[in-house]
Amino acid sequence: MEFESADPSAVRSIKQREFLNAWLRAAAKHRPLPIVDDFRPNRVGGEFADMMGYDVIGQGDTVRFLITQAGATVTATYGSEHPPAERTNRYLDDVLGPERYARVIALYRACLQHKRPAYSISTVQDADNKDVTYERLLLPFGRGDAVEQIVGSYKSISIEGGFKINNLMGLRPKAVPVILVRAIIDRDFVPRQPGRQLSDDVVELG
Repeated sequence: MEFESADPSAVRSIKQREFLNAWLRAAAKHRPLPIVDDFRPNRVGGEFADMMGYDVIGQGDTVRFLITQAGATVTATYGSEHPPAERTNRYLDDVLGPERYARVIALYRACLQHKRPAYSISTVQDADNKDVTYERLLLPFGRGDAVEQIVGSYKSISIEGGFKINNLMGLRPKAVPVILVRAIIDRDFVPRQPGRQLSDDVVELG
């Protein structure tokens, strides 16, 4: 499945849209990439459970993603049983294993290549056969022209109500995600003009 070019309206989650707004504001200050110190979304404290942070190590086909922050909900989604102190300073490919890593690596590499936010929507079934939508937003940061850090937001939702999050994306036949959307958010991007104030609820569209 190819990556489509999209504008910020492609992002469904309200909280992920807020994160994207914050990235856009930071990107207006530094080009071609914003620095992570300028990424200041509102009300982020309650979102750490659904977030991951990575340092980008290497480049090209040998690139790896070192986990620097691991949200409890995200780790439960992948069936991790490691205590909090052991969830960071590990490589994403080691944590996921080769089969699950192969499912997600294209999105991470696209984020590096385009130097733009990468977004995907997948559907998967939980242990009770409920359909769950899984939304992943990756935001790139760096001080030069290469991505040095990625901040990820991961959201799960089901129209069938409550669902089982534990091992949702594990190695089970029903846990093979069906990809609905894979997009690079690179259209209708308008830098903030000097002196122009934007509220935290406004997406910067053209």
